[in-house]
Amino acid sequence: MSGDLLTVALAQYAPVWLNRDATLQRVLGAMEEAAEAGAELIAFGEALVPGYPFWVELTEGARFESPLQKQWFALYSEQAVQLERGDLDPVCKLASRLKLWVVLGTIERPRERGGHSLYCSLVVIDDQGAIRNVHRKLMPTYEERLVWSPGDGHGLRSFRIGEFTLGALNCWENWMPLARSALYAQGVDLHVAIWPGNLRNTVDITRMIAREGRSYVLSVSGLMGRAQITDDLPEAERLRAAMPEVAADGGSCIAEPDGEWLLAPEVGSEGLYLATLDAAKIREARQNFDPFGHYSRPDVLELQVNRQRQCGWKVID
Repeated sequence: MSGDLLTVALAQYAPVWLNRDATLQRVLGAMEEAAEAGAELIAFGEALVPGYPFWVELTEGARFESPLQKQWFALYSEQAVQLERGDLDPVCKLASRLKLWVVLGTIERPRERGGHSLYCSLVVIDDQGAIRNVHRKLMPTYEERLVWSPGDGHGLRSFRIGEFTLGALNCWENWMPLARSALYAQGVDLHVAIWPGNLRNTVDITRMIAREGRSYVLSVSGLMGRAQITDDLPEAERLRAAMPEVAADGGSCIAEPDGEWLLAPEVGSEGLYLATLDAAKIREARQNFDPFGHYSRPDVLELQVNRQRQCGWKVID
């Protein structure tokens, strides 16, 4: 890290779909490559480990008591991440060795919520290898609600990285004005938005958030297509027949604090995309607009955020 500058890497990869350990090996490889190229932060797409639940919209996911949907969910649950079990320990150890911050999209199965419900959780790991944040997506979108549970405000937090303040949201949370505002209020000027993939998700909102927040915005997407459906998955042929050749085409990009592209959307190709951010550009952009600074009216408008982790029960002995 050099003064006002920070080098970041956007890892646009497909998972080894519904295979946690094999996908984590891809994550570790990308981390090594990013660090070798000089990156100080690497970000991955939403739900990358072990993958986005593409089967739901393609196989009558809303059919009640469907044996097939139960089979898919059971597999998804088995391959989900349990932090308490140490599933991300290899990522933490490598982050420490490489002195690399990591933003990673996971499907989490936390024991504190009974150990069977799933959450779309964005995990932030610092350059000492510590898990600094686990943000569970506030509201799953549309068919996601058939497999993911609603999260809470515990992860609406920010972190200093040199001259930058990092905050991150999952997918359509980035469309939630108050969720964005909860980050703006903490001084976030490096906003990471993670997505399962597709240009349609990133092409407009990335520049809008950058312009609104006067922040750098990194949109990081995954890839997915028919080729990722392996023969060992339930009803593999049926799912291949229903899935388009490309279901998620990427669209990872970076917007500068004035809303212009630093990295235009990358579509259709897997890879690691690097850029260097300059904190001086944030200070310039805040001259005429600072959403929770000189251009706010706290005497008129005030945001209240509940950051308690919700667990559903309290024991009083």
